[in-house]
Amino acid sequence: MANNTNSQPNDTAVHQQILLANAEYVKHFGDKSKLALPPARQFAILTCMDARLDPAKYAGLAEGDAHVIRNAGGRASDDAIRSLIISHKLLGTKEWFVIHHTDCGMELFTNEIIQDLLSKSLKTAAVDEKGWRNVQEEGGSGEARFINFLTIKNLEASVTEDVERIRKHPLVAKDIPIYGYIYDVKSGKLIEVAEATKAGKRIE
Repeated sequence: MANNTNSQPNDTAVHQQILLANAEYVKHFGDKSKLALPPARQFAILTCMDARLDPAKYAGLAEGDAHVIRNAGGRASDDAIRSLIISHKLLGTKEWFVIHHTDCGMELFTNEIIQDLLSKSLKTAAVDEKGWRNVQEEGGSGEARFINFLTIKNLEASVTEDVERIRKHPLVAKDIPIYGYIYDVKSGKLIEVAEATKAGKRIE
């Protein structure tokens, strides 16, 4: 069996760290191979990809407990809803949480800003007191104009909007309660968005 931790010409330090961490994880994998495919606690979380958020910690999850669906902003995109539908229909989740968070990067730009940046360069942009700018402008693409990046103007409104979109989807079962929350990155607290949870109330 090949040793995946052997260095390759194009390896980065992060790549090697990941492989070494995985090798250590395998040593202590224990009986996790016996975990069932359906999540044991029968719920799903849709939340942001922000590195400061750890759903396993803020929601008390262990491996095998729940489905966690993540994207930029924790938005109810078509693909997020696709995953939630599968989560319920085939894997038995009965409750869903939509969790956005304070200090979210999705509040810092608009569709027009990122579309303009990408049209001129695919390199990582920078931001300062004057706003976003490309460090170098070459090799961009106009394809960004076809993407809705689902940016956020108001957190409470975005949570409510996403819960409402999921609730109204024709492929979402009406008896699934959908809760709306904001995670506070300064305290770790989950703060309910009452209007969102009301909109996500199960329909008997």
